[in-house]
Parts: sequence; C-alpha cells; structure tokens
Amino acid sequence: MHQSPVWSSPVMRSAVGVVDRSRCVATHVEAVEAVASWMAYEEFTFPSGSMDAAFSQRTDPAEIIDVSFFYAALNFAFSDFDTGVKFATAHMGREWSDSEAMFACVNRALVADVPLTDGGFLTELDRDDLAGVFSGNIEIPMIDERVEILNNVGRTLSEQYGGSAHRFVADCAPAMYAGGDGLMERLVVEFPRFNDVSSHEGHEVQLHKLAQLWLWQLHMSLASGGAFAVADLDRMTAFADYIVPVALRLMGITSYTPELEAAINRGDHIPRDSAEEVEIRAHTLYATALLTDAINRRRPAELALVVPQLDFRLWKSYHATFWPHHLTRTIMY
Repeated sequence: MHQSPVWSSPVMRSAVGVVDRSRCVATHVEAVEAVASWMAYEEFTFPSGSMDAAFSQRTDPAEIIDVSFFYAALNFAFSDFDTGVKFATAHMGREWSDSEAMFACVNRALVADVPLTDGGFLTELDRDDLAGVFSGNIEIPMIDERVEILNNVGRTLSEQYGGSAHRFVADCAPAMYAGGDGLMERLVVEFPRFNDVSSHEGHEVQLHKLAQLWLWQLHMSLASGGAFAVADLDRMTAFADYIVPVALRLMGITSYTPELEAAINRGDHIPRDSAEEVEIRAHTLYATALLTDAINRRRPAELALVVPQLDFRLWKSYHATFWPHHLTRTIMY
C-alpha cells in the first residue's frame, strides 16, 4: 500500500497512470523489497551546500537562487549525440566534464563579470555569446536550443521580476504545491522551458524533472541557514533522467522488453514522447517511490528518507557507469 505523501503529487499520479498502461517497461515489487532489505541499512546523509561548491563560496541567498536558476535552465544534454563525447573544460588547474563543466564555465564567466543571471542580458544573448561562455573540448550540445531557452527565460525575468530569479521565488509560496501559487506550479506555467510534460496513449503525463531538481537544489543550499525551504519536500518525486533508470534496471527492479533493451544497447535514439521513453521515465518515478517506502518501513522514523535522497544515492553510484542508458534528444533532461 502506498504510504508517503509523494503518491498524492500530480507528477506521481501521472506516472502511476503510465505504469498501469505500460507495454515496454515493468516494475517488479518483489525486487523492490529485496533491494530495500539491504539498502535500508546504508547511511543516507541529507546533502547540503551549493551544488557548485567546488567552484564558488557564495553565501548570499539571492545570488545562490539566481545562479542555480541559470544552471537549472541549461541542465541537460552534455554529451554529443553522435559521438558520445562529453563536454569538458579546463578550470582551476584541472578538467571538468558533464554538468560540472557547466558549473565551471558559468563561474569562470561570472568572475569575469559576464552578467549571466541578469534577465536583460539573457534576452539579448546570441550564439556567439554563449559559445564564448561554454568554451571546451567540443561545442556544448544543443547550443541553439540553449540560446532560445535563455532568451525566453530572460524575457520573462525582465518583464515580470526585475530581471532576477530570486524575485520570482520571493513572489511564490515556499512549496511545490499551494493551490496554484506554489513554486513548481508557477514555474512550469510562467517559464514554459520547465513544462516537462509528455503524452502516453492520449493521456498527459507530468514529469517535471528540472523544475523539481531546481527546488531540491535550492532546499539543499539554503534550508540549513533558514533562508529557504520547500515546505512539501515529501511530495517531491525522483528526477527522471538517463542514469537512475540504469540503476533500477541493474538492480532488477525494472525490466524492458527485449526489443527496447536491444535498442538501448545498440545506442539507438529513443524518440522524445515515444511510449518507450515515457514509460522508462514514469517507471523511474514509480519504482523509486516504492523503494523509498520499502526502505522507510525498515528504518526508524527519525531516519526516514524523502525520494530525492534515494535518487541521489542511485545517481551518484551509477552516473559514471559504462552500462548503456537510453538516448533521447530533449531539453528536459
């Protein structure tokens, strides 16, 4: 039986609908219980601190919000879809890759007084400007899509929030859901870039990976100091990406049809909004919620987890694995 408040979230309700209709992906409850029987006894720390702590010692909450919003808008597709080469850059005497390369490039630009968090600047940003910020071993993938995203985000920030993301946060209720005034509710409406929805057999499916991830990262960065906290963190799902599905697949919690498994292993692109892609993502949300509940049944109440903690545990263990993950050309993850 479903236990935690996460099952009442619109995202999870959407995912359950996909699970009930799935034909390409399955979740195995017996495997959930088997994994929980040992994972429950691991140490799960609650991450805290800014996600780019290796590059910056920011302490001002407004600045942390503004910079993290920029990250959230561009936190997708760091590997070349044709060659598989990951975007990397040199900074502070070493090379950084993947999302850490983005953090390095952004901090390098901010130190050089490039106003990347200013809505007016983002509105006028062009391809050459962004290529200059993201200089590395390859051109950052989907650069034209990134420029369009930043232009649109910048326009909304400028027209409605004085050019700054922290003013948007201050204008919302400090929760994901608050009768339409919650941060995630408004984020996906006012900034369509974050409106991560798909269709599955005629039904709309809310997935909202980047919107939830941004709020989780804000909570981690600011809650301990009392500057910001997500009031309904227990309604947050996992972040449906490429890596957590690999962890669930290798643990036997999920399985794919032979045809889908073969396509992923060949490196075939799984089209955005295809039944296969939506089912992989929906089962990621469903299975991680089941596993979180199963783990919590075995832990003292004061050591109970929220789903994003489990998501981080799985992502951290498998983000560098050579096991093949599905490939989808999308700006949503």
